[in-house]
Amino acid sequence: MFMHGYTYGNYLLELGFILTILGITFWLKDIIIEGTYIGDHTKEVQRGIVIAIILFIISEIFVFLSVFWAFFHSSLSSSITIGGVWPPSGIIAIDAFSIPLVNTLLLLSSGAFITYGHHALMQGNRSQAIWGTIMTLILGLIFTLLQYYEYIDCSFSISDSIFGTVFFASTGLHGIHVLMGTLALWMGLVRICGYQLTDAHHQGHESAITYWHFVDVIWLFLFSTVYYWSGI
Repeated sequence: MFMHGYTYGNYLLELGFILTILGITFWLKDIIIEGTYIGDHTKEVQRGIVIAIILFIISEIFVFLSVFWAFFHSSLSSSITIGGVWPPSGIIAIDAFSIPLVNTLLLLSSGAFITYGHHALMQGNRSQAIWGTIMTLILGLIFTLLQYYEYIDCSFSISDSIFGTVFFASTGLHGIHVLMGTLALWMGLVRICGYQLTDAHHQGHESAITYWHFVDVIWLFLFSTVYYWSGI
């Protein structure tokens, strides 16, 4: 309703965001209370959470697969309507060795730092776990800022042929995942600082780390196809 300009569509959109945030907040609060303070997370419950995270990431893989399918469908056999070339006529692809390359190094480095922090947490080294997580968050925020700068400096928009649509759909979807991963890791950092996570009890934080590595891998596919292949 908001996109099509219906009356009160903007209020309904805001209400939807508020309700979603409240639902996530209260759900996470209950999970933390059940697992940390009550001790309801038995081995069977933890196994169920692990399976849920695995299924969630598999579903995310298929979400990105649909976007990559659109990219390869259009790029491998370019239609005459876009000039028979890829990128389409009139589109200047972003240089893969500028901001995209920097962002690749940032994400790979963040993956190394969060792995270091994870191993430190498993070894009971709380200070190093905090340091590794903080560095990951800083690199993730820099990545997001550079992605924003790339968007505002881009020479094409999402409505500029199939290339613009696929480019912003893929990188934008990935950007949302980076933001969600940053929030999840920040929550883990808060819990480490609050002595809620230990070397034997940090499954939620471990799930966020797994999610962050998934985001890293997806970006490597994006860089090699949407950026590098489209620019050669």
